[in-house]
Amino acid sequence: MIDDLGEVVPLREPASRVVSLVPSLTEAVEVSAPGRLAGATDYCTHPVDLDVPRVGGSKYPNVDKVLELEPDLVLANSEENRPEDVERLRANGIPVWVMEASATVPSALASIRRILTQAYDLAEPEWLVEAEEIWRETVPERFRAVVPVWRKPWIVLGRDTFGGDVLHRVGIGNVYADHEERYPRPKLDELQARFAAEEANLLVLPDEPYEFTDADGPEAFPGAKHVLVSGRYLTWYGPSLVEAHAHLTHFVL
Repeated sequence: MIDDLGEVVPLREPASRVVSLVPSLTEAVEVSAPGRLAGATDYCTHPVDLDVPRVGGSKYPNVDKVLELEPDLVLANSEENRPEDVERLRANGIPVWVMEASATVPSALASIRRILTQAYDLAEPEWLVEAEEIWRETVPERFRAVVPVWRKPWIVLGRDTFGGDVLHRVGIGNVYADHEERYPRPKLDELQARFAAEEANLLVLPDEPYEFTDADGPEAFPGAKHVLVSGRYLTWYGPSLVEAHAHLTHFVL
């Protein structure tokens, strides 16, 4: 088997003891193949009743803890996980499947299909088929949005991001979609100018990775229409995509 980055994944049989270093993949595999997770990160919050050993954060997992769990497969992501951690796991004989950071919903779902059908030897789960159908179409654009994912400094969604494609498909364009960087760091006055010039008419504030709230974020953009959204609905690729479509479409109706 070959992962998204073209690396060999030397599995001899379907994965049965898996450590996931990616929260959205954790949810996808546990829902699709319950009981095969041997460990997950501290940030793997779904399914909410998941009870497995924790191995630290995604960016800085405790590799020793991962090795102690003796997994037959580790799931990682090219954007969320450090190459040096992946290399150390492989050097210790642990197969690692690295999922590429997907820029679109269809590519993310296609990648997950490969993991589930190849590494797990499963049939396509119903949630995946439903998500593909729900997200197949793109509705006309109703809003032009600025989408911060962090502040101090301000960081926004730029080009080729999964979250940007999610919003695009429900009719919310990203003002920074053509920026040369995937996660630009514009100054606050530049962001405010986008609204003043009517280039943006919506501020989308997720609750992760930075937890924006009604009292933390909107005050920097007086007069701008804003919506608070679940970061899981905006940036997670997995079963949450089924309910995310209706949730996010609510803002453009």
